[in-house]
Amino acid sequence: MSLTRTRWRLGLTATALLVASTVLSGPAPASAAADVTDYAITVDPKGSGAKIDDTMYGVFFEDINRAADGGLYAELVQNRSFEYSTADNNSYTPLTSWAVSGTAKAVNDDGRLNARNRTYLSLDGGSSVTNSGYNNGISVESGKAYDFSVRARADAASAVTVTLQDSEGTLAEARRVTVRGGWAKYRATFTATRSSTGGRLTVAAADPVALDMISLLPRDTYQGHGLRKDLAEKIAALHPGFVRFPGGCLVNTGSMRGYDEASGYQRKRSYQWKDTIGPVEQRATNSNFWGYNQSYGLGYYEYFQFAEDIGAMPLPVVPALVTGCGQNKATDDDALLKRHIQDTLDLIEFANGPVTSEWGKKRAQMGHPKPFHLTHLEVGNEENLPNEFFARFQQFRAAIEAKYPDVTVISNAGPDDSGTTFDTAWKLNKDANVDMVDEHYYNSPQWFLQNNDRYDAYDRNGPKVFLGEYASGGNTFKNALSEAAYMTGLERNADVVKLASYAPLLANEDYVQWRPDMIWFNNHASWGSADYEVQKLFMSNVGDRVVPSSATTTPSLSAPISGAVGLSTWATTAAYDDVKVTGADGTTLLSDDFSGDASQWTHTGTGSWSLQDGQYVQTDEAATNTMVQAGDPAWHDYDLQVKATKKSGKEGFLVAFGVKDTGNYYWWNLGGWNNTTSAVEQAVDGGKSTLISKAGSIETGRAYDIDIKVRGRQVTLYLDGQEWGSFTDDRPAEPFRQVVTRDAKSGDLIVKVVNAQSADARTAIDLGGATVGRKAAVTTLQAAPDAVNSETATAVAPVRSTFAGVADRFTYTFPANSVTFLRIKRK
Repeated sequence: MSLTRTRWRLGLTATALLVASTVLSGPAPASAAADVTDYAITVDPKGSGAKIDDTMYGVFFEDINRAADGGLYAELVQNRSFEYSTADNNSYTPLTSWAVSGTAKAVNDDGRLNARNRTYLSLDGGSSVTNSGYNNGISVESGKAYDFSVRARADAASAVTVTLQDSEGTLAEARRVTVRGGWAKYRATFTATRSSTGGRLTVAAADPVALDMISLLPRDTYQGHGLRKDLAEKIAALHPGFVRFPGGCLVNTGSMRGYDEASGYQRKRSYQWKDTIGPVEQRATNSNFWGYNQSYGLGYYEYFQFAEDIGAMPLPVVPALVTGCGQNKATDDDALLKRHIQDTLDLIEFANGPVTSEWGKKRAQMGHPKPFHLTHLEVGNEENLPNEFFARFQQFRAAIEAKYPDVTVISNAGPDDSGTTFDTAWKLNKDANVDMVDEHYYNSPQWFLQNNDRYDAYDRNGPKVFLGEYASGGNTFKNALSEAAYMTGLERNADVVKLASYAPLLANEDYVQWRPDMIWFNNHASWGSADYEVQKLFMSNVGDRVVPSSATTTPSLSAPISGAVGLSTWATTAAYDDVKVTGADGTTLLSDDFSGDASQWTHTGTGSWSLQDGQYVQTDEAATNTMVQAGDPAWHDYDLQVKATKKSGKEGFLVAFGVKDTGNYYWWNLGGWNNTTSAVEQAVDGGKSTLISKAGSIETGRAYDIDIKVRGRQVTLYLDGQEWGSFTDDRPAEPFRQVVTRDAKSGDLIVKVVNAQSADARTAIDLGGATVGRKAAVTTLQAAPDAVNSETATAVAPVRSTFAGVADRFTYTFPANSVTFLRIKRK
């Protein structure tokens, strides 16, 4: 997971317009000529396009948005082992999520449960502790069984009473256990007498007792393997070809050293697989990069097991000793590097080794003597230091290929779709003949509609692409449509793009660090987003080979870039002066030296602007997107000149042009991404995408001369009189995209069409002489562009029908704002 676009991801909250989709039993009737656009699709049934692997589409799991503890991992007790600490989160204590009645204290001494589970609870007689769960309460369902367990010890026999209740009273009959002697595991089972989402688990002691690992798990979990059933079933229903795990930013952030059992293991560590296997009470806990703790109850063994349960290829990611996600540090410790390389070799042995091997034996002891058939493994995640990363990656790769030549070792291209890091990484990977490169990007819907042909020009003999993370910045149907349009290009280029996964997978609506997300949930329900429905439709109808086809398209953009101008900052204070906008004919459109007032400027963002010493200054260092704007949205073909000085803060400054409104503009982001990169970003309806970027930083206290020349669709940028870069933004956001594939088993032609516009698309389809049946099975996703799915309403859902008008040449009208799959039988 990338932090490079956190600013717009966290800022986007789609307005939910729950609009019911229109049910169509065939071609949509044209309500008026103006509402229909004509297209043509030509298919070459005798041609042979790219082969599509069974593993083409998969899922990416990262413990973000409480996706693991409180999510896919079915444990209902939060902080069950009292290991929360202020070292992890300033608001944490060992009793976080616990309420105490009487006397209880967290203890870390020689009487602990084990070296990795260091803190336990000492509970006096007559005292109790109550846990509130992860999601504003523990959810139970009437008639369902829930298994309680606790590790406990007592110097003398102590009666422990366990109750499950909510504000209205008892949820299940109380259970009692008697604790005697040293640490041992005690069990009980509750059967819920009624349903509740606000349950509380209370453990009360009649006499002094020590407690640890207090657990409550539903008896009914997915395949009996401890995963929350509704979430696992929704993932399984996608029929993913692979599962990429465990991240994401949590893989390569924090300390790489692991725990130190003698002095207390280091916190805020990178995710290291050996911490996560074995008995759960002996697994290390860790501070998650996303601001909360991980119990590792969902560990590498469970990830492998889940992938096997849903018929998917496991694809783990290991750290390469170069941090990412804004940290950007390389670890120069040869012994530590060798240890991580050996850990990776041990991981492959854990997955594939015989039961007679050291790590294969550990797998067997956990209950899985058969190998997990690991074939792909990724080293590193979104490193923004490509040279440092690749030097270390090569050592991992050499060691893995020497011992396990059948395992594909995957590299990566950094955190963005373009720019200096991306270009450098790709050159290193290509020169070294790496098998596969992981690309990540999160862009606006417009970017996805504009870049369907991204992989058309990739080298067919170079490294293959793993598109490990992508999304369009929201969960409305408009976002899903743009992603569907883009996926037709992924399939067309399936000889280059071998694997692809939308990201992230899960989000707990009560703990959101990131949006958008594919599947949403709370403590009692889950629902698939519009993006989920698109992914499911594509994954369930992949086909085995692309059938060559072509379609009419939209002409390139010709109208000039137009809009007002703007100034902004991000987590920075900055001063601006001598703003001048000059038309191409030399006419002065705007001139402001801030010697008077700032009346020409409208404040549309956050922050605090004021005139100081003849400059316009933004003084709130914590504020983000502090935009002020001036001018006419109709301006075009102009020069924007301004002096900018960073005064303090994390980043540089932002100069905007082509400003239409608060969600639609371009800006030159100088010193962005924690003052490591400069880029031109385009915002469309609030979602941003990068048009050009370069590494670079901005100095505090130095005045910079900025000059932006806008001519038609071309923009040239100058920094201190030197050309910094240029771009031409003339790609249309093509609303009509298609791809055709063949299903070898059924013989079906699968015509997949995305119509991401408000007009119906009346389409002449020429099957090139193919002999076909008269009927096609139709699956349609159609809704209003702003429609979203929620717990209580499914605005975006597939509608299945039959179309009886198929022939060698026929016409089909694809509804406005729709994704349509036609499965056509070949005779």
